[in-house]
Amino acid sequence: MSSAEYILTLSCPDRPGVVAAVSGLLAGRGCNIIESQQFGDQQAQRFFMRVQFAAPLPEDDLRTAFAALAPEFGMEVKLREVARKPRVLIMVSKFDHCLNDLLYRVRAKSLDIEIVAVASNHPDLRPLTQSYGIDYHHLPVTPETKARQESEVLALVEHYQVDLVVLARYMQVLSEDLCEKLAGRAINIHHSFLPSFKGARPYHQAHDRGVKLIGATAHYVTSDLDEGPIIEQEVARVNHSHSAQDLVALGRDVECVALARAVKWHAEQRVLLDGHKTVIFPR
Repeated sequence: MSSAEYILTLSCPDRPGVVAAVSGLLAGRGCNIIESQQFGDQQAQRFFMRVQFAAPLPEDDLRTAFAALAPEFGMEVKLREVARKPRVLIMVSKFDHCLNDLLYRVRAKSLDIEIVAVASNHPDLRPLTQSYGIDYHHLPVTPETKARQESEVLALVEHYQVDLVVLARYMQVLSEDLCEKLAGRAINIHHSFLPSFKGARPYHQAHDRGVKLIGATAHYVTSDLDEGPIIEQEVARVNHSHSAQDLVALGRDVECVALARAVKWHAEQRVLLDGHKTVIFPR
């Protein structure tokens, strides 16, 4: 049987013997470790590990082996074959820069995901999406129809067997119920002026205050608005010579970069949740 590559991630209480147990299990089954990273959170007393390896045995056999090992160490284990691309639903409103960036990165093969559909509360980005041959779903929303619209979102998640939902400047607040149902598999991007500059035209507000840094934050979605576990942040330095429109343009750039990195790291299972924080195992 030819070998396939897999990614294993795990977290468990921090104690001696975890690395030896995992590596011993893999070695005993003829697996070859390609990359291994680990981290012990001393404050939380929790251990995190990511292993990429080649295995000459079926995925079901690997799952059975790790299911037998997990109880001994209290492990939470995830296993995915590298060849299986995560299936992604992108949600947008009218801003197209993050969507366009993700679509291009997938086409350029620098982002190893499968964008299965795009959903929006506006029809504006249908031509862009369909130019890539991807389904576009217009799901209008009002305060009165929010519950029904979110049930339609969940129906899309189920229909397309979505692994990850990306809010690529989706200018709607998700309900607590939807946040819970997408916990750990929904990523949002927003400018980093919050909470100082809220509401409309935040870059213009920042320009009026003479800010020196602008940035963007990509994080997991939770019911605490814009306060989910942070995956990535990006910044750009500005000065008095930059106009408000310059800040807007730079802000779009850093939003694209931060979001793309967050999606890439999540897709490669390099992000592990550590309470209200994340552990990142970059390449």
